[in-house]
Amino acid sequence: MIVKNAAMRQGNNLRINMTEQVIPNYLTVKQFHEKHTAFTRGGIRDMIFKKEKNGLHEAGAIIKNGRRVLIDEAKFFHWVANRQG
Repeated sequence: MIVKNAAMRQGNNLRINMTEQVIPNYLTVKQFHEKHTAFTRGGIRDMIFKKEKNGLHEAGAIIKNGRRVLIDEAKFFHWVANRQG
């Protein structure tokens, strides 16, 4: 999802400042599995458990919010696409 911010008034002139900000799509393991059925819940949990060894943590695809584990969908698929082996 992309959010665009615009418009600042300076005197009588309207100055438009367009900046794009990408808002990540975070999903729980259950939500991710329901959306992408090719990945089983157990398989996703195993990848998360081994995130330090498999590079998933380094890719920034896993976010912990308290006890909840969230998956950044775009970063996860970028990691999958660039994975060697």
